[in-house]
Amino acid sequence: MNDTTTTPHKSILSKLSDLFVNDPRTRDELIELLASAESRGIIDIDVYTIIQGALQVADMQVREIMIPRSQVVAIHSEASYKEIMQKVCDSAHSRFPVINSENPDEVVGILIAKDLLPLFSQGPCDKVNLKEIMRPITVVPESKRLNVLLKEFKANRNHMAIVVNEYGGVAGLVTIEDVLEQIVGDIEDEHDYEDEHLIKQSKKNQFIVKAVTPIEEFNEYFESEFSDKEFDTIGGIIAHEFGHLPTRNESVTINGFTFKVLNADKRSIRLLEVKGSYTDSDKSRLKQMHL
Repeated sequence: MNDTTTTPHKSILSKLSDLFVNDPRTRDELIELLASAESRGIIDIDVYTIIQGALQVADMQVREIMIPRSQVVAIHSEASYKEIMQKVCDSAHSRFPVINSENPDEVVGILIAKDLLPLFSQGPCDKVNLKEIMRPITVVPESKRLNVLLKEFKANRNHMAIVVNEYGGVAGLVTIEDVLEQIVGDIEDEHDYEDEHLIKQSKKNQFIVKAVTPIEEFNEYFESEFSDKEFDTIGGIIAHEFGHLPTRNESVTINGFTFKVLNADKRSIRLLEVKGSYTDSDKSRLKQMHL
């Protein structure tokens, strides 16, 4: 008995093959064909976006996505246990470059936060011998292609690399997450906020605010008077006040409000913690409105 039933998987492959009757000669033609497949429902928008991202990664270099040296959270090789734990808790990162305390231009290893856990069983200590627990570093040039870097990350099971410039100086760092985000988009972490509300109270007089919150809505919620003539969102005002794109845990005070960045990528601010320098009557009013 011949089974002539076509499975959904084969049907999709068959439809895709129909698109390639005339083989695409350039990448632009390939993307155009994939766009046509998406518009006709053969592949969904997420698949199309991922394929586009994968194609773009082959043309991108490490320098385009690396975290610049000025924004790198590093640990000194002679740091005390208390200093290390404070930096780990404040940054919420899982990996840290360890720099030579006597020569800040030299990265001597990578500290993985979970490697500190065994020290808890030993009780409080003043000194940590980082040489015993830190991992070796991987060094890559700024010019390395992202697709090559991703292969190396997979082959070596590394998640972080130190980026050096043409003179051998430290230019920044790059992680496997940075590369993957170019393909699949932003990867959520513990500070991502998916609540449908733009503003949410977390503690007394402390709020979690999405950076895309319209200024008009922010003003209405807090009865503030931020201008919306130059910027549409509260994130735009914050970025302008910093004068640069801030990283996590940077803070600024404007009009009595203290804004702390909880989440940001290399393109935009995403999430803010907001505290206000309110009067007693203001605190009472906000409590009545939002508690």
